[in-house]
Amino acid sequence: MGLQAQARIERVAMIAVHTSPLETPGTGDAGGLNVYVLNSALEMARRGVEVEVFTRATSGDQGVVEVDRGVVVRHVPAGPYEGLAKEQLPSQLCAFAAGVMQAVAARPEGHYDVVHSHYWLSGQVGWLAAERWHVPLVHTMHTMARVKNAHLAEGDAPEPEDRELGEAQVVAVADRLVANTDAEATELIDLYDAEPDRVRVVNPGVDLRTFHPGEQGAARAELGVDPDDLVVAFVGRIQPLKAPDLLVKAAAELIGRRPDLAGRLRVVVNGGPSGAGLARPTALADLAAELGIADRVRFEAPGPRERLAQWYRAADLVAVPSYNESFGLVALEAQACGTPVLAADVGGLPTAVKGGVLVPGHDVPQWSAALEALLDDPARRAELAARGVAHARGFGWDGTAERLLAVYAEAAASRRSDTLEALARASARAGTRRTA
Repeated sequence: MGLQAQARIERVAMIAVHTSPLETPGTGDAGGLNVYVLNSALEMARRGVEVEVFTRATSGDQGVVEVDRGVVVRHVPAGPYEGLAKEQLPSQLCAFAAGVMQAVAARPEGHYDVVHSHYWLSGQVGWLAAERWHVPLVHTMHTMARVKNAHLAEGDAPEPEDRELGEAQVVAVADRLVANTDAEATELIDLYDAEPDRVRVVNPGVDLRTFHPGEQGAARAELGVDPDDLVVAFVGRIQPLKAPDLLVKAAAELIGRRPDLAGRLRVVVNGGPSGAGLARPTALADLAAELGIADRVRFEAPGPRERLAQWYRAADLVAVPSYNESFGLVALEAQACGTPVLAADVGGLPTAVKGGVLVPGHDVPQWSAALEALLDDPARRAELAARGVAHARGFGWDGTAERLLAVYAEAAASRRSDTLEALARASARAGTRRTA
């Protein structure tokens, strides 16, 4: 405890190679990781901690952005600005690491207290940076290849072996591994042989200033939604892993069984193509047309967080049918806005969802029946909504930041203790040689 108390954290280097925290979540590679990095950094800055985020530049005019007092995002050139897929980024890790080293070359020794890397690509760079700067490496996986491959969605490509190898290397060298949930901590230990005493669980948070209950009628009027519609919203990237196709199929099956819902049930998809979904960017719209419900599916491009909050409020349900989620920030945001959630019983969603229903599978009839049960029961939805709001209030980003800073301090204290012990052993060996 004494060592931990001495490790005061003043400056943090965060690394997010493949996506900038300033990108709008919901398309491309931008998602929960972006939200996590930006909001945790802002909350740390409110506590007087300086945070510098290093990410790859995707245009020539990005440079260094001061997001708020104490938070800087530095866009590092590495490879071509455009046309470089996430799968191609391992070839640019050396260039990115060199850019990071060059950017901070004039900084004094000990400028940063800790490196916190996000996703395995960042972990590879963070490994080098932490060793170069003689500070601890804290790593958050966000997603794991071995977990994804064990729960692969139909039509999705398995993660390559080199990613699994890269993740295992980062797990082996990190001073601390931050898991989003107890389930993820278990996966790190069981699938990657992580040392249990280096794994810490820190739940992500939700921006309670933006995501909070509001009047559904006002939200629908602003967004142009019929006040009599039964709205089921999907929020996220359109890709097989997130399973928006399952929601469209379930809605079509329900409409086929319940003609009375044909003119009322509406699915709103708030997001854009990503990952394997980029190969057929219109696949979801094509599916809706094939199933005869194109007029009941509305597509919305990702937008500002305030507008997203209005979509949550406008919906009767938010569906999260993913094949895997390390946590499920969408589910938490929806609950914070007072909207119940229908989610797959996978990954971190059992932790994120208390104001909703978990579906133990991905069968279309199963999801159609779950949709029907909740849409037919407004009293049940109201009960779940109240429960969800109360649950979400316990997940502010302030709490996440506090727990992360405690992990940083612990890692720094442990690194300092190991260094002192090594110096003591070296001194003892030197003394023995002199005596001899």
